[in-house]
Amino acid sequence: MFNDSKKHLHDAGESYTQHLLFASSIALKMLIAGMQCFLHALIPGIFKTSGSNTCLLYTSDAADEGLGVDLG
Repeated sequence: MFNDSKKHLHDAGESYTQHLLFASSIALKMLIAGMQCFLHALIPGIFKTSGSNTCLLYTSDAADEGLGVDLG
């Protein structure tokens, strides 16, 4: 597992700290979006676009980082 982690960091061109911060920021955004989607499911009048906006933001961030996301 340690060698796989080192290879992943090397392939991503990031230090452990850079990777931790980037991956954690994406995880937090997705957790918030998930909560917003769940609340939207319960009350359709709230958070109408929050989940989809966060997904678009995530794919944009991933594309900017060169993570193989093609936005067309």
